[in-house]
Amino acid sequence: MKYNCDMISDLLPLYVDQACSPSSAEAVEQHVRECSACAALLEEMLARDPMLDNAIAAERTRVLDTQAKFFKRRSALAGSIIGGIFALPILICLIVNLATGAGLTWFFIVLAAMFIPASLTVVPLMAPENKFLWTAGSFTASLLLLLGVCSIYSGSGWFLIAGPAVLFGLCVTLLPFVVRTKPAAALLRGHKALTVIAADTLTFLLMMTAIGVRTGAPGFFRYTAAFAIPPLVWIWAMLLLIRYTKWNGLLKAAACILVTSLVFFFNDTFVIAMLGFGRYFPHFDTSLRTGESWNGIICWCVLAAGVFLSAIFAAFGFVKMNRKDASK
Repeated sequence: MKYNCDMISDLLPLYVDQACSPSSAEAVEQHVRECSACAALLEEMLARDPMLDNAIAAERTRVLDTQAKFFKRRSALAGSIIGGIFALPILICLIVNLATGAGLTWFFIVLAAMFIPASLTVVPLMAPENKFLWTAGSFTASLLLLLGVCSIYSGSGWFLIAGPAVLFGLCVTLLPFVVRTKPAAALLRGHKALTVIAADTLTFLLMMTAIGVRTGAPGFFRYTAAFAIPPLVWIWAMLLLIRYTKWNGLLKAAACILVTSLVFFFNDTFVIAMLGFGRYFPHFDTSLRTGESWNGIICWCVLAAGVFLSAIFAAFGFVKMNRKDASK
């Protein structure tokens, strides 16, 4: 026999349910014509009462639903207990704050601070579904609330800097996971990466704008634009090339390498022009006596290596594309 009985016995349930591939079904049929034991097992499976299978499936669903409800109740109970534990110091602080005649001052700081651990413990226990989404959102809101309350209590406006900076950091770390949750993934579909990069860019610009307005440093926005635009251009170029071009992987790699080397090569040219220091172009100075000569040689080496590697990847990419077209 071409196939052994152990392998066929594993395929028999799939064969009976018509869930196996045509080649697997053919292998099963060929084997049972030669093996009486497997043929008898197949007949037994085919003679099985379908009502029994439905009853077993219904019972399995009922047991799973019962267990899910049980764990939801336990989670809700645990969340309520933890919430009560967090409420105790809040109540104590409220009593002490009023008893000392301080009014409701630092009490609001304690209250806002308690929202942070609650967002990381109570919220995931109490949320019926999409736990990470609710946890990330509540944690972000509670952290910003705490910073805002502390800023108001201290009589300062530093929240205008700290708030956007924290929001940018949380977007960078949490948003790649948030967009993969079911509601976000269903809404964004094939634009999850675009959403992440756009949100990171907008929060970064918001942060830098807030810092510039708050500090009022002369030339701040010009220096920010000079040093921020090249990496932002590179990030967006990588996104567009990798995600939205229909080239094969080798051609995408060639384009990414070429763009990276060009951005690196012209970075100093752009920065110096933006800062109003005149025109600059990397010089190919092999004397290596100054920092500028070293910088120029490095720029030219990176550009040459980038062009060389991108040409190699592009050549293999075009060969692969031609072979794919010829095989159609």
